[in-house]
Amino acid sequence: MADLKAIASQIRRDILRMVHGASSGHPGGSLGCADFFTALYFEIMKHDPKFSMDGKNEDIFFLSNGHISPVFYSTLARSGYFDLKELATFRKLNSRLQGHPATHEHLPGIRIASGSLGQGMSAAIGAALTKKLNKESNIVFSLHGDGELDEGQNWEAMLFAAHHKVDNLVSTVDWNHQQIDGTTDKVLNLGNIRQKFDAFGWKTLETNGNDMEVLVKTLKEARTLTGKGQPVAILMHTIMGKGVDFMENDHSWHGVAPNDEQLKRALAQLPETLGDY
Repeated sequence: MADLKAIASQIRRDILRMVHGASSGHPGGSLGCADFFTALYFEIMKHDPKFSMDGKNEDIFFLSNGHISPVFYSTLARSGYFDLKELATFRKLNSRLQGHPATHEHLPGIRIASGSLGQGMSAAIGAALTKKLNKESNIVFSLHGDGELDEGQNWEAMLFAAHHKVDNLVSTVDWNHQQIDGTTDKVLNLGNIRQKFDAFGWKTLETNGNDMEVLVKTLKEARTLTGKGQPVAILMHTIMGKGVDFMENDHSWHGVAPNDEQLKRALAQLPETLGDY
C-alpha cells in the first residue's frame, strides 16, 4: 500500500501543477479521486498502456465527470500511456490534453469525449454489452460525480443495466457532497444514493475513497461480485480537495486554479515521491 500511496501523492502534485500552469481547470474533484485512480490503474484493472481503441481482452474505464481530467491525465501518463512531459501542455493551444477528455486528438487511454455530464453510464453499459457479445470475461469500470446524478439520463441507464443484467460493469460514484454551485443537498437533494441504486436493482457497495487499504479491498470485492446477474455500484465517500488543507470540503475549488502562493502552500503538504514532470 505504501507504493500506491506514494503514487497518489505524486498524482496530486501533478494535478496542482497542471491546473496552475494553465491558470484553469478543476482541482477539487481531481484531488479527491486521486486514490481511486491510483488503485484502479495500478492495482485493480487489467489494462494495456499500448492502448487499442476497441479495448478487446482487457478491462476498460470510462470517466463520465470529465471535468476532473487532470487526475485522469496524470494517471494515464504515470501508467505509461504517453510521455509524462506532455502533462505540461494541459489546456494549452493545440494540446492533446483538453480541459475535458476528447477523442479527436487520439490521446491514448481516452475512449469517449466526456464532460457533458450524465452520458458516461450509457457509454459504459454499451461497452459492457459489447464485451458480453464478444464473450470476453473482462470488466468495464466507470466513474461519476454525485452532482452529475442530477442528470436524468443516469437513472434511465441504471434501469437498463439492471433489467438487462449487465453484470460486467462496476460503476463508482464520487460521493463528496459538493458541486460547482454548492453542496449537493442544497443544489438538488438526491437523498440516500445507496438506497436508490439498491432500488434500481444494482448490487451496491459503500467505501472510503480516501483510505487506500479500504478502497482497494472494496474494488477487489466489486470484481468478485461481477458475473452474478447484477451491475455493481460503489458509492465512494471522498473529500473534495483531499490532501490540501485549505481546499478540503470547499466547493469553491471545484474549478479554480491556485495562484503562485497557493500552489507553493499546497505542494508543501504533498511529498514528491516519483519526481515531478
